[in-house]
Amino acid sequence: MTTIYLIRHSKPMNMDIKQIANSESLQIINEKNILSVEGEKRAEELSKIPGLKNIDYVISSNYARAMATAKYICRENNKDLNIVEDFAERKFGINDWSELPKDFEKRQFEDENYKIGNGESQKEVANRMYNALMDVVNKYQDKKIVIVSHATAITFLLMKLATYQDQKIVFNNKLIMDETFKWSAPEVFKLEFKKDNLINIENIKWEM
Repeated sequence: MTTIYLIRHSKPMNMDIKQIANSESLQIINEKNILSVEGEKRAEELSKIPGLKNIDYVISSNYARAMATAKYICRENNKDLNIVEDFAERKFGINDWSELPKDFEKRQFEDENYKIGNGESQKEVANRMYNALMDVVNKYQDKKIVIVSHATAITFLLMKLATYQDQKIVFNNKLIMDETFKWSAPEVFKLEFKKDNLINIENIKWEM
């Protein structure tokens, strides 16, 4: 059995991007956004839950907030951090938040090919996340692995792994996520594989 703990990063710092020097793109600013003080505390507490003991490999996207979340899990398990950029958040493809259409969130779920500028579509994000996930599963058979990623990217991956209909993500007749789902930071999903066959998805609830 290969077990993947797919984790949304802890709580990031609230940034007023308009006050940041415009020498960097919105994408770079997003990648550099760090955890808040509360986010650091929550990430540290998360690393101590029973399910995240005896982890064999810890993987993170290249975003600062994901790596900062993963570092505590690395410390608790005495493991190095491995960076895989394909677990990064969906790229918006804009230079300023004012360029984001008001119906962007709705349209990205209704149309898997919808995107703006040089950003990514739902389908593109789901495929890169899936390919990266299956590479990990095949490489680390029968191991326990943590992957720290991002809310939208994880959602699109779950939509591909399970069945998505009527704003509900369902796997083996079990509801995983619907329109009432409220993301925590961090948020944990447990995925179990027999060889490369996904047999279970579970949302692991925890609190400080």
